[in-house]
Amino acid sequence: MTSDIHHDNSGKQLSRSETEKRRLEHEAARLFMRAYERQFHQSIRHIWHNDPAKPDISCYLQGKHLDLEIAHLYASEQEARIASGDLAGTRHHQHYHGEEHLWAYLADLAGMDSRHKLHTSLERILASKARKHYNTDRCWLVIRNASPLWQRQDFIPVVSHLTLADHPFKKIWLLPDFNGSEPLVLIDDKEKP
Repeated sequence: MTSDIHHDNSGKQLSRSETEKRRLEHEAARLFMRAYERQFHQSIRHIWHNDPAKPDISCYLQGKHLDLEIAHLYASEQEARIASGDLAGTRHHQHYHGEEHLWAYLADLAGMDSRHKLHTSLERILASKARKHYNTDRCWLVIRNASPLWQRQDFIPVVSHLTLADHPFKKIWLLPDFNGSEPLVLIDDKEKP
């Protein structure tokens, strides 16, 4: 585990795309933690990155270990390219494991109306993350809205109609705006008594 976004746990320098991925994860985790503290008045501290068998980020909530898996929600291929640092769309997809499917999927979203696009995008992220297995006892999924197309009020009616597959997360949260200023949206809670 490391808090350095430029190097892995052994000190080896990461590629530009891995560094950018870690930067986005780190930023999303930081914004989520700040929003969580504001909303629930509970201390959530320290961020470090994990090896791939574990969730993206680890931290402490009220002094207890908590893992966070981070996902970003995009409304278009252009938004994803901007967030990944590929402003001109010039990166070669073969360098990114499976990213060509992401670009094709996002291009398909372009023809949908906003609400259908939002529902489809959220369900795709949830289905994708539900298939993964992590070496952890307690993990929350944090989905950061990376699109200016959607605001918190757009998510509320959609979230109640999501189909949730069996998943490994104790809670699923939505950070409804890119800057983390709007209240969090709880999508699923397996920790409820």
